[in-house]
Amino acid sequence: MAFSASPTALPCLHHLSSSIASPPPPKFLLSAHASASRSPFLPLNCSKLPDRGLGYSPWIDGTSVRSSFGFRLAAAAAATSDDQRGEDPPNGVLEEDVSMADKTATAVEDAVDVAAALKQGLIDSLYGTDRGLNASSETRAEIVESITQLEARNPTPAPTEALALLDGKWILVYTSFSELFPLLAAGTLPLVKVGEISQTIDSNAFTVQNSVTFTGPLATTSFSASASFEVLSPKRVQIKFEEGVIGTPQLTDSIEIPQNVNFLGQNIDLTPFQGLMKSLQNAASSVARTISGRPPLKFPINTDKAQSWLLTTYLDDNLRISRGDGGSVFVLVKEGSPFLK
Repeated sequence: MAFSASPTALPCLHHLSSSIASPPPPKFLLSAHASASRSPFLPLNCSKLPDRGLGYSPWIDGTSVRSSFGFRLAAAAAATSDDQRGEDPPNGVLEEDVSMADKTATAVEDAVDVAAALKQGLIDSLYGTDRGLNASSETRAEIVESITQLEARNPTPAPTEALALLDGKWILVYTSFSELFPLLAAGTLPLVKVGEISQTIDSNAFTVQNSVTFTGPLATTSFSASASFEVLSPKRVQIKFEEGVIGTPQLTDSIEIPQNVNFLGQNIDLTPFQGLMKSLQNAASSVARTISGRPPLKFPINTDKAQSWLLTTYLDDNLRISRGDGGSVFVLVKEGSPFLK
């Protein structure tokens, strides 16, 4: 069971100082404007900064400078240097660059807000779907659209190189993996509830553990599958399941038998059976206490489906979207995230 992208401007060359002897470029490459303001060998998106006593005027890629938050610091440092020499920066140069940096910062903040809104919208659309089991076709289409938009804004393009973000316990909140639906459907049976379905990743040991808990009227138990993983690419890992574990049942603190249950759309009244149920409850409790004293049952996993790959298409500090080798999608939330409240 597997729970299972900004082009970079080319760097500009510094304009060589006139103090460095070098043969001039062919005249046919130069125009009156180019010879006065731009080297013909520089990319068209480069701008010339004023000579600040460096002995030359550097050519800087305007796109990359204006897209860098650090340019604010560079502009401030240049202004401070001019003040110390008693010089004023050329009119409009510093103000224009700082203004552009501010606009870029605002655009980035807006993009972050959009991603946050998309995440909240995705979580909201999952309400009432029972991790995908009860999702209607319209709801599934809405969920897929939100997932696609988030994947296009993935803040971690190389998840396997950000193992600190992958580490920890992730709770499944949605899947389109049809092989999980029978497991989820078990929660519709009388007196049985499918609890938390999780995946715990340990990047130091390169291990993964998938777990699911079941709750009944007498006890809670769990089933888990342990696996090792291998990094195949910046986004993909290969998972090999090795061992299954059936956890020791944990007795429920207070046992309550409901007065009625809903089964296959029928409401069944259990009141006439309370006496019989009490007797069965006492016998079952005795068996459960005996079982709870035993260690977990472990068994090897040796099947053709014991291996699969997992592609992480979105990752941040509290949300992860992954796709399996069958095309299924998994949405998981980090343990402790406010999205789980």
